[in-house]
Amino acid sequence: MSSRKYVLDTSLFVNPYAREKFGKDPSSAITAFVEHVSGLEVDFYMPPIVFKELSNFVEAKALGEFELIVKKRAPNTYGIFLPAAIFYEFIEDIRGRMNKGMRLAEEFAKDNHPDNDTKLRKLREKYRDAMRAGILDSKEDFELVLLAKELEAALVSSDEGVIKFAHQIGCECIDPTKFHSFLAKLKKK
Repeated sequence: MSSRKYVLDTSLFVNPYAREKFGKDPSSAITAFVEHVSGLEVDFYMPPIVFKELSNFVEAKALGEFELIVKKRAPNTYGIFLPAAIFYEFIEDIRGRMNKGMRLAEEFAKDNHPDNDTKLRKLREKYRDAMRAGILDSKEDFELVLLAKELEAALVSSDEGVIKFAHQIGCECIDPTKFHSFLAKLKKK
């Protein structure tokens, strides 16, 4: 077993900027990733819930060899302990976001312009930005960070919320746009 461990987020293959050096679409990125890492003494992990999410974006045949290289493992959610201070900050952040979302909804309600479709689109964009940008906002994201913490592995993600939470609990993070080059250096050793 390798001493180098990496937990992979779907953003490595789905985000166009992150996957750029691996492929033009998620399926070709996964195929290129498999070819690129063959022969490396490295362990790759992905929580099963994240793998399922990835399978929504990728052709089934592209996942064949990927499943042999990337280990599906759920974090031990009952055995990982996190400092209460992190949740204190998280709750404060959520409260601020809820208040911001409420103010956006109030602005929308007060706006008397008749073009509701345009208003709704703007409200959705602003609301999504206020509520979800830069925050851990799904079970999938939480499992990524917990697994990286449990395995003492580097987390490969471009999700701002995932990275922020990972840093709070002391996880190493690798920018997916640089991961291809990073793996190439490992291959040369």
